[in-house]
This record gives sequence, structure tokens and C-alpha cells, in this order.
Amino acid sequence: MTLVVNYPSRKSCKENIGKKLSFIETSMFGAEYKSNGEITVANRPHITGQGREWFGRITMENDLIIKVT
Repeated sequence: MTLVVNYPSRKSCKENIGKKLSFIETSMFGAEYKSNGEITVANRPHITGQGREWFGRITMENDLIIKVT
């Protein structure tokens, strides 16, 4: 599963380390968001209307972004 995030680029997402994740839950099979652990993410411009398509992994801890790769 891939969670759609509201960041136009990976760099923009990295600038938000230490903050809450801005995302759009799109799965009809249950929540993809995890407040702790790793999440596979993507910006999908046809859904978010911003930036370019990119994919990455985000590490979350207590609902805050800790790492973006």
C-alpha cells in the first residue's frame, strides 16, 4: 500500500521533519497511516494537484515525521 502525501517533492517533505504528516487516505481496505513505523508514500499530482510524481519511505514516531528516504 502507498499513502498519498501532500508534498510536491521529496525535498519539500524532508523540510517537514519533526512535523505531522499531511496525507490523503485513499485505500478502501483500511487505514494506511501509521503513527509509528515506516510508511511507503507517493505524491500523485492527479490526486493532489501539485508538483510531480515521487515515491519514498517515511519513518514516523509519535505522529511526527522522523526520516524521509
